[in-house]
Amino acid sequence: MAHALDTSRGPAILRNAVLDTEALRQARVDLAACFRMASRLGMHEGICNHLSAMVPGRDDLFLVNPYGLAFSEVTASSLLVCDFEGNVVAGDGQPEATAFYIHARLHKRHPRAQAAFHTHMPNATALAMLEGPPLAWAGQTALKFYGRTAVDEDYNGLALDAREGDRIAAAMGDADIVFMKNHGVMVVGPSIAEAWDDLYYLERAAEAQRLALSTGRPLKPVPPDVAQHTYAQMRDGDAESARLHLESVKRILARHEPDYLD
Repeated sequence: MAHALDTSRGPAILRNAVLDTEALRQARVDLAACFRMASRLGMHEGICNHLSAMVPGRDDLFLVNPYGLAFSEVTASSLLVCDFEGNVVAGDGQPEATAFYIHARLHKRHPRAQAAFHTHMPNATALAMLEGPPLAWAGQTALKFYGRTAVDEDYNGLALDAREGDRIAAAMGDADIVFMKNHGVMVVGPSIAEAWDDLYYLERAAEAQRLALSTGRPLKPVPPDVAQHTYAQMRDGDAESARLHLESVKRILARHEPDYLD
Protein backbone atom coordinates (compact mmCIF):
# COMPACT_ATOMS: atom_id res chain seq x y z
CA MET A 1 0.00 0.00 0.00
CA ALA A 2 2.94 2.35 0.61
CA HIS A 3 4.78 4.00 -2.28
CA ALA A 4 8.36 5.24 -2.47
CA LEU A 5 8.83 8.89 -3.36
CA ASP A 6 10.31 9.61 -6.80
CA THR A 7 13.81 10.92 -6.07
CA SER A 8 14.69 11.88 -9.64
CA ARG A 9 14.90 15.53 -8.62
CA GLY A 10 18.58 15.06 -7.82
CA PRO A 11 20.68 15.19 -4.65
CA ALA A 12 19.50 17.07 -1.58
CA ILE A 13 21.32 20.25 -0.62
CA LEU A 14 21.22 21.53 2.96
CA ARG A 15 20.09 25.14 3.19
CA ASN A 16 22.63 27.69 4.43
CA ALA A 17 20.79 28.64 7.62
CA VAL A 18 22.20 27.18 10.83
CA LEU A 19 19.92 24.67 12.55
CA ASP A 20 19.36 24.80 16.30
CA THR A 21 20.80 21.36 16.93
CA GLU A 22 19.64 21.14 20.55
CA ALA A 23 16.05 22.06 19.66
CA LEU A 24 16.14 19.72 16.66
CA ARG A 25 17.37 16.85 18.84
CA GLN A 26 14.50 17.45 21.28
CA ALA A 27 11.99 17.50 18.42
CA ARG A 28 13.42 14.21 17.14
CA VAL A 29 13.07 12.62 20.59
CA ASP A 30 9.52 13.89 21.08
CA LEU A 31 8.37 12.79 17.64
CA ALA A 32 10.02 9.37 17.95
CA ALA A 33 8.24 8.90 21.27
CA CYS A 34 4.91 9.54 19.54
CA PHE A 35 5.66 6.88 16.93
CA ARG A 36 6.58 4.30 19.55
CA MET A 37 3.57 4.91 21.79
CA ALA A 38 1.23 4.98 18.79
CA SER A 39 2.57 1.55 17.92
CA ARG A 40 2.11 0.25 21.47
CA LEU A 41 -1.51 1.42 21.39
CA GLY A 42 -2.34 -0.07 17.98
CA MET A 43 -2.63 3.30 16.26
CA HIS A 44 -0.47 2.30 13.28
CA GLU A 45 -0.76 0.34 10.05
CA GLY A 46 2.24 -1.60 8.77
CA ILE A 47 4.81 0.73 7.22
CA CYS A 48 2.08 3.17 6.19
CA ASN A 49 0.92 6.28 8.12
CA HIS A 50 3.10 9.20 8.99
CA LEU A 51 3.76 11.77 11.68
CA SER A 52 5.62 14.98 10.93
CA ALA A 53 6.78 18.13 12.69
CA MET A 54 8.38 21.34 11.55
CA VAL A 55 12.09 21.72 12.31
CA PRO A 56 12.34 24.24 15.19
CA GLY A 57 13.15 27.70 13.92
CA ARG A 58 12.53 26.82 10.27
CA ASP A 59 9.49 27.41 8.08
CA ASP A 60 10.76 25.31 5.16
CA LEU A 61 11.95 22.03 6.72
CA PHE A 62 10.08 19.26 8.47
CA LEU A 63 10.78 15.96 10.19
CA VAL A 64 9.01 12.83 8.94
CA ASN A 65 9.44 9.05 9.15
CA PRO A 66 11.40 7.29 6.38
CA TYR A 67 9.74 4.87 3.98
CA GLY A 68 9.99 1.25 5.10
CA LEU A 69 10.04 1.57 8.90
CA ALA A 70 7.16 0.48 11.08
CA PHE A 71 6.24 2.89 13.88
CA SER A 72 7.82 0.46 16.37
CA GLU A 73 11.17 0.77 14.58
CA VAL A 74 11.40 4.57 14.45
CA THR A 75 14.18 6.19 16.45
CA ALA A 76 15.09 9.81 16.99
CA SER A 77 18.01 9.62 14.57
CA SER A 78 16.11 7.72 11.87
CA LEU A 79 13.71 10.60 11.24
CA LEU A 80 14.31 12.54 8.02
CA VAL A 81 14.57 16.28 7.57
CA CYS A 82 12.86 17.21 4.28
CA ASP A 83 12.13 20.41 2.43
CA PHE A 84 8.91 21.24 0.60
CA GLU A 85 10.37 20.25 -2.78
CA GLY A 86 10.89 16.61 -1.83
CA ASN A 87 14.58 16.82 -0.99
CA VAL A 88 15.94 14.98 2.03
CA VAL A 89 18.39 17.39 3.61
CA ALA A 90 19.31 15.17 6.59
CA GLY A 91 18.92 11.46 7.22
CA ASP A 92 19.09 8.17 5.35
CA GLY A 93 16.26 7.12 3.06
CA GLN A 94 13.22 8.81 1.58
CA PRO A 95 9.75 9.63 2.87
CA GLU A 96 6.87 7.51 1.67
CA ALA A 97 5.28 9.28 -1.30
CA THR A 98 1.92 10.06 0.30
CA ALA A 99 3.73 11.22 3.44
CA PHE A 100 5.57 13.82 1.41
CA TYR A 101 2.65 15.02 -0.69
CA ILE A 102 0.23 15.26 2.23
CA HIS A 103 2.56 16.66 4.88
CA ALA A 104 4.64 19.02 2.77
CA ARG A 105 1.58 20.72 1.31
CA LEU A 106 -0.20 20.84 4.66
CA HIS A 107 2.75 22.38 6.51
CA LYS A 108 3.32 24.86 3.69
CA ARG A 109 -0.31 25.99 3.52
CA HIS A 110 -0.93 25.97 7.28
CA PRO A 111 2.01 27.44 9.23
CA ARG A 112 0.02 26.93 12.45
CA ALA A 113 0.39 23.17 11.88
CA GLN A 114 3.75 22.72 13.57
CA ALA A 115 2.95 19.02 13.90
CA ALA A 116 0.77 16.89 11.62
CA PHE A 117 -0.18 13.32 12.49
CA HIS A 118 -1.91 11.12 9.90
CA THR A 119 -3.04 7.64 10.89
CA HIS A 120 -5.53 4.95 10.01
CA MET A 121 -6.10 4.23 13.72
CA PRO A 122 -9.01 1.80 13.82
CA ASN A 123 -11.76 3.49 15.78
CA ALA A 124 -11.47 6.98 14.30
CA THR A 125 -11.06 5.46 10.84
CA ALA A 126 -14.19 3.37 11.37
CA LEU A 127 -16.15 6.56 12.05
CA ALA A 128 -14.64 8.11 8.91
CA MET A 129 -16.16 5.24 6.91
CA LEU A 130 -19.73 6.06 7.95
CA GLU A 131 -22.23 8.36 6.29
CA GLY A 132 -22.84 11.60 8.14
CA PRO A 133 -20.85 13.42 10.83
CA PRO A 134 -18.18 11.08 12.21
CA LEU A 135 -17.95 12.26 15.82
CA ALA A 136 -21.06 12.61 17.97
CA TRP A 137 -21.05 15.03 20.91
CA ALA A 138 -22.27 12.39 23.31
CA GLY A 139 -19.19 11.58 25.40
CA GLN A 140 -17.07 13.82 27.59
CA THR A 141 -13.83 12.94 25.81
CA ALA A 142 -15.35 13.85 22.44
CA LEU A 143 -16.11 17.36 23.73
CA LYS A 144 -12.38 18.14 23.64
CA PHE A 145 -12.89 18.38 19.87
CA TYR A 146 -16.15 20.36 19.85
CA GLY A 147 -15.97 22.89 17.02
CA ARG A 148 -12.46 21.76 16.03
CA THR A 149 -13.21 19.14 13.37
CA ALA A 150 -13.66 19.15 9.61
CA VAL A 151 -14.67 16.40 7.21
CA ASP A 152 -13.02 15.72 3.87
CA GLU A 153 -15.87 14.09 1.97
CA ASP A 154 -14.03 13.69 -1.34
CA TYR A 155 -11.83 10.63 -1.12
CA ASN A 156 -9.76 10.59 -4.29
CA GLY A 157 -7.40 7.63 -3.99
CA LEU A 158 -3.77 7.81 -2.90
CA ALA A 159 -2.16 11.23 -2.50
CA LEU A 160 0.59 10.82 -5.08
CA ASP A 161 0.87 14.40 -6.32
CA ALA A 162 0.88 17.96 -5.02
CA ARG A 163 -2.67 18.60 -6.24
CA GLU A 164 -4.09 15.97 -3.94
CA GLY A 165 -1.96 17.25 -1.09
CA ASP A 166 -3.30 20.76 -1.70
CA ARG A 167 -6.87 19.45 -1.82
CA ILE A 168 -6.48 17.76 1.56
CA ALA A 169 -4.85 20.87 3.03
CA ALA A 170 -7.73 22.99 1.74
CA ALA A 171 -10.26 20.60 3.30
CA MET A 172 -8.67 21.23 6.68
CA GLY A 173 -9.51 24.94 6.69
CA ASP A 174 -9.22 26.22 10.26
CA ALA A 175 -9.84 22.82 11.86
CA ASP A 176 -7.38 20.88 13.98
CA ILE A 177 -8.80 17.46 13.15
CA VAL A 178 -9.88 16.25 9.73
CA PHE A 179 -11.85 13.06 9.26
CA MET A 180 -10.82 11.93 5.80
CA LYS A 181 -13.81 9.92 4.58
CA ASN A 182 -13.00 6.37 3.41
CA HIS A 183 -9.41 6.94 4.54
CA GLY A 184 -8.36 7.96 8.06
CA VAL A 185 -7.68 11.06 10.13
CA MET A 186 -5.29 13.99 10.20
CA VAL A 187 -4.53 15.82 13.45
CA VAL A 188 -2.51 19.03 13.52
CA GLY A 189 -1.23 21.04 16.43
CA PRO A 190 1.00 23.95 17.44
CA SER A 191 3.43 21.48 19.05
CA ILE A 192 4.30 17.79 18.92
CA ALA A 193 2.88 17.31 22.42
CA GLU A 194 -0.47 18.88 21.53
CA ALA A 195 -0.80 16.87 18.33
CA TRP A 196 -0.04 13.68 20.27
CA ASP A 197 -2.56 14.56 22.99
CA ASP A 198 -5.28 15.16 20.41
CA LEU A 199 -4.45 12.01 18.47
CA TYR A 200 -4.64 9.89 21.61
CA TYR A 201 -7.90 11.34 22.91
CA LEU A 202 -9.50 11.35 19.46
CA GLU A 203 -9.03 7.59 19.23
CA ARG A 204 -10.36 7.15 22.77
CA ALA A 205 -13.44 9.23 21.95
CA ALA A 206 -14.00 7.25 18.75
CA GLU A 207 -13.61 3.95 20.61
CA ALA A 208 -16.19 4.95 23.22
CA GLN A 209 -18.62 6.05 20.50
CA ARG A 210 -18.17 2.80 18.58
CA LEU A 211 -18.79 0.75 21.73
CA ALA A 212 -21.90 2.78 22.57
CA LEU A 213 -23.27 2.35 19.05
CA SER A 214 -22.64 -1.41 19.22
CA THR A 215 -25.35 -1.70 21.87
CA GLY A 216 -27.93 -0.74 19.26
CA ARG A 217 -29.33 1.94 21.55
CA PRO A 218 -29.46 5.62 20.52
CA LEU A 219 -26.76 8.00 21.71
CA LYS A 220 -27.70 10.69 24.23
CA PRO A 221 -26.15 13.92 22.90
CA VAL A 222 -24.85 16.66 25.19
CA PRO A 223 -26.81 19.93 24.76
CA PRO A 224 -24.84 22.44 22.65
CA ASP A 225 -24.47 25.01 25.45
CA VAL A 226 -23.09 22.38 27.83
CA ALA A 227 -20.85 20.99 25.08
CA GLN A 228 -19.40 24.46 24.41
CA HIS A 229 -18.88 25.10 28.13
CA THR A 230 -17.17 21.74 28.65
CA TYR A 231 -14.99 22.31 25.60
CA ALA A 232 -13.81 25.64 27.06
CA GLN A 233 -13.06 23.94 30.37
CA MET A 234 -11.04 21.25 28.62
CA ARG A 235 -9.04 23.70 26.51
CA ASP A 236 -8.00 25.76 29.54
CA GLY A 237 -4.48 24.59 30.28
CA ASP A 238 -4.57 22.09 27.42
CA ALA A 239 -1.04 22.86 26.24
CA GLU A 240 0.47 22.10 29.65
CA SER A 241 -1.63 18.97 30.02
CA ALA A 242 -0.39 17.83 26.61
CA ARG A 243 3.22 18.51 27.60
CA LEU A 244 2.83 16.43 30.74
CA HIS A 245 1.11 13.68 28.75
CA LEU A 246 4.07 13.42 26.36
CA GLU A 247 6.52 13.49 29.26
CA SER A 248 4.68 10.48 30.74
CA VAL A 249 4.97 8.71 27.38
CA LYS A 250 8.73 9.29 27.35
CA ARG A 251 9.09 7.94 30.88
CA ILE A 252 7.22 4.77 29.92
CA LEU A 253 9.36 4.33 26.83
CA ALA A 254 12.55 4.96 28.80
CA ARG A 255 11.67 1.89 30.86
CA HIS A 256 10.40 -0.38 28.10
CA GLU A 257 11.83 0.86 24.75
CA PRO A 258 14.85 3.05 25.53
CA ASP A 259 16.23 2.51 22.02
CA TYR A 260 13.72 5.09 20.72
CA LEU A 261 16.32 7.65 21.82
CA ASP A 262 18.98 6.25 19.46
